[in-house]
Amino acid sequence: MSAFFLLGLCLLLGHLAARHANPPATLAQGLNWWVIHIALPALVLELIPRLTLQRELWFLVASQWFVFLASLFVFHHLGQRLGWSRARIGALVLMTGLGNTSFMGYPLLEALRGRDGLALGVVADQLGCFVMLSLGGMLVAVIYGGAASHPREIARKVLMFPAFLALLAGIVAGQLGGWPDMVESTLHRIGQTLSPLALFSVGLRLKLSLAPSHRAPVAMALAWKLALIPAITWGAGLAMGFDGLLLTIAVLQTAMAPMISAAILADQYHLEPDLANSILGAGIVLSLLTVPLWNSVLGG
Repeated sequence: MSAFFLLGLCLLLGHLAARHANPPATLAQGLNWWVIHIALPALVLELIPRLTLQRELWFLVASQWFVFLASLFVFHHLGQRLGWSRARIGALVLMTGLGNTSFMGYPLLEALRGRDGLALGVVADQLGCFVMLSLGGMLVAVIYGGAASHPREIARKVLMFPAFLALLAGIVAGQLGGWPDMVESTLHRIGQTLSPLALFSVGLRLKLSLAPSHRAPVAMALAWKLALIPAITWGAGLAMGFDGLLLTIAVLQTAMAPMISAAILADQYHLEPDLANSILGAGIVLSLLTVPLWNSVLGG
């Protein structure tokens, strides 16, 4: 429960600081730069070398890739029909396609399903959601944010994304036996700054009342992310013959709140950051109710 207290406290502190402490106008952007370029790569470098793969775990990974691709398909076409801007469509894809499978996922899975469930959750997070963040998330941010139009420039931005480079380096390090203790300890300490700084940054922009133009997109995003996608994943898993703890963890990880780093990516590429932060804040609060509910439905 201390992890949830930390998340809530940092979000609250950021919100209070924005309202009463008159922070520098560029504080959120500075914190976001650290999270994306330093803390997130450090976390990936720490965790990836520890993973051990087994063939039957492919559904955990594929389910996270499916979430992202399905969200891209649904909100691209829905946004076009509703006349949304490219920035809004990109924000909705990022916030529904990428889940908070680590900072909220890890403690929730351990509390609901124990250490065995947590071990499976790490596979879904690192090889599923983090890969989609590094490749798909960055690609969506670049294309829908209008930062580059030439395919070569888009490819360069995606391949040079710090988390993607860290993913490649982590795979190599794992094949070579992992990091020395001092390096791993350093990466751990740097990676631990991600969650509190990211939530504080989100709190700086968090608005407790939604703008009228945000209400429908927020409702659509959270209905899709917290209810529809887990139901689709559950049905697909059953149809393919999966059951037990593996299917349960796959569904629970798809049911997690939107990813903090996705909101920061939306901010960096000007994909309606206020809307992205509204989806994130509401999603975090609601998921504390919906994820345990899904666990009960799955036989918790």
